[in-house]
Amino acid sequence: MKKDKEITIYDIARELNISAATVSRGLQDHPNISQKTKQRIADLAKAIGYRSNHFASSLRSKRSKNIGVLVHELNSSFITSVLSGIEKITAQQGYDLLIAHSSESFKKEIANTTNLFNKRVDGLIASLSFDTSDLDHFDMFYHKGVPVVFFDRVEQDGKKTVVIIDNFECGYTATQHLINQGCRRIVHVTSSLSRNVYAQRLSGYKQALRLNDLPFDNTLLIVEDELSKKAGEEAAMKILNMHPRPDGAFITNDLVAAACMQMLKQYGISIPLDIAIVGFNNDTIGELIEPALTTINYPGKDIGELAALNLLNQIEGRNDLNQTNTIIVPSGLIVRDSSLRLSNNHIT
Repeated sequence: MKKDKEITIYDIARELNISAATVSRGLQDHPNISQKTKQRIADLAKAIGYRSNHFASSLRSKRSKNIGVLVHELNSSFITSVLSGIEKITAQQGYDLLIAHSSESFKKEIANTTNLFNKRVDGLIASLSFDTSDLDHFDMFYHKGVPVVFFDRVEQDGKKTVVIIDNFECGYTATQHLINQGCRRIVHVTSSLSRNVYAQRLSGYKQALRLNDLPFDNTLLIVEDELSKKAGEEAAMKILNMHPRPDGAFITNDLVAAACMQMLKQYGISIPLDIAIVGFNNDTIGELIEPALTTINYPGKDIGELAALNLLNQIEGRNDLNQTNTIIVPSGLIVRDSSLRLSNNHIT
């Protein structure tokens, strides 16, 4: 099948009896071109099917207009909301996203990082996998002056730009809430403590125990290899086998918390009367289960927007590439029925 001839700016210029340079500037919304001429150009371009040649433009500007995004998973409400925030900001500035995910594999993270670098992305937004042991694979970006912004799972060494919440404070707040509800034997279900988010939430949990004269009991710490429905069910079985049984649970992920709750209920455990539960992330599932899940709000869209804004400021020269920045996004506790042991209106 014969392809139609690609429409160029010269076709538009010939049709409107203006120069190709005027068409080019009009399509780029140049201030020296009148609004009336811009509208004529835009209307004709749309009518005859003109497509901007981004490849040629990138060769001239030495920019690809692509942003790389490297995440540890895609099957996550939090990551979806982060991507939504990133896309909102980058689309406004005419950038496209190239998204890769590591599937919690350091080896795959390295491969994806190299692939995005070779695609000449103008900048990279990244969240680390469970088992990432060093960040040497990002050095290629720094050596070429390509900015990198990390979010969520980061290395807080003061040498990188990171967008995070105060995970220590959130861990403390979640645990203190359970203590305020009368819990004294609180289990903490978490994941890889090599990652900042889980290590800091654990530290906040320990701080709340300490300030309330409650001992830290290592047998009440459950570390799961993954954050999944299966992990939640396994955590529930471990809780059921504890003697004495915990009366509170701070679980570092809402999906894991929901699966854990469902399994506990199957074994006749009343929530929150027998065990009060707090999750983390404010995923949609927390409002769908019964009782509704108390959780820490993790504002993914805000994190995505701030990461993208910071990255674009570096790309466009508004921020110094060598200037590092730690951006802490406000978060907080959302109280629902799963933790309210002292309320008279329990849903069990």
